[in-house]
Amino acid sequence: MAAGATIYTFTGQLADVDRGVYEDLDLRVARHPSETDAFMLTRVLAYLLELEEGIAFGGGIAVTDEPAVLARDLTGALTAWIEVGAPDAARLHSGSMRAGRVVVYTHRDPAKLVAAWTGKRLHRADEIRVVSFDPGFLDAATASIRRRNAITASVTERRLYLELNGAVHESELHERTVG
Repeated sequence: MAAGATIYTFTGQLADVDRGVYEDLDLRVARHPSETDAFMLTRVLAYLLELEEGIAFGGGIAVTDEPAVLARDLTGALTAWIEVGAPDAARLHSGSMRAGRVVVYTHRDPAKLVAAWTGKRLHRADEIRVVSFDPGFLDAATASIRRRNAITASVTERRLYLELNGAVHESELHERTVG
């Protein structure tokens, strides 16, 4: 955890009908002072929407060779490299070389993001997924964030229904590949 980080807790449930994943949640998330609410919430949603055995939050800005969220198998091998925001092409290339799959969850315009990577060296670019939300979804949802959060997330037919501290928000999960 970075010095000066603020700890946020998220407790509740996840019901991802699309993937058959149902879990009780009890997450502690360290938010660095330079991190926006939208970035932190996108990081939490990336964790929930990619939830699998061996998933964990990365080491944060102090650990430059890890993504925001990652997954390892029982041998410790990296299986998923999950970025948040707008990582550069070199970082995605490296992650794609190291992990079986790479996903970027963004709180920015995905078309501009993908355009910035065009022509850059990206290992398995056609397999790198970019996931975004409806315009305004994250802004509305971040208004509900507190230090201690009650969260319920449901996914069905690529639509996210999020209840955060009693406020209900929903968004289509928009997905595209880089290549």
